[in-house]
Amino acid sequence: MIKNPKMILIDVDGTLVDSVPDLAFCVDEMMKQLGRPTHGETKVRDWVGNGVERLVRRALIGQLNGEPDEADFQQAYPIFLDLYAENTSQRSLLYPGIREGIDYLKAKGYRLGCVTNKAAQFTLPLLKDLGVHDDFELIVAGDTLPKKKPDPLPLLHAAERLGVLPNEALMIGDSQSDVKAARAAGFQIVCMSYGYNHGEDIRNYNPDAVIDALTEISSLLEDAA
Repeated sequence: MIKNPKMILIDVDGTLVDSVPDLAFCVDEMMKQLGRPTHGETKVRDWVGNGVERLVRRALIGQLNGEPDEADFQQAYPIFLDLYAENTSQRSLLYPGIREGIDYLKAKGYRLGCVTNKAAQFTLPLLKDLGVHDDFELIVAGDTLPKKKPDPLPLLHAAERLGVLPNEALMIGDSQSDVKAARAAGFQIVCMSYGYNHGEDIRNYNPDAVIDALTEISSLLEDAA
């Protein structure tokens, strides 16, 4: 059962935005420039969710776990960053129901923040291009603080900035990283069924609730009121 929160933090990739089409394009273009075989969107979809550095490392070895040769990474990473700077929002879209869900939350007076592991240089243009940047009082990106999710620091920082106690806060995310961060911070956690969790069902990580679209948050919160 969800307890009615005073503040709601929302993740970006896999929660608000399907960013994989742009990330996969950049991964494959990077691989071409390195003279290596491309991977395609389906594989990349299972690799995202821990920031672009981790994504590049996974692309170089072609799997979720493990480490590439560091020299290979040092060559590849700047190529990816240049590509992604030009392709942050060319193909990315808000998931269905996001705009309506945010409008509902704002109309009900919930304080909204955004917490993502994506670096600010990509997060801010993406949110602006998709028309949701100004809906958030606070945006905590992957490089705002010394630590990022699954560490609780970004969530606790947001709560402190907005003057809300952790037990009065709710995180909406899509991955085990979001669940772990929320649990460690003392937040409630609701997850989207469609997000990026390395091909695993998010229900395996026991969030407080799982929803198929942000519009479904209304019934959870009305039950909690």
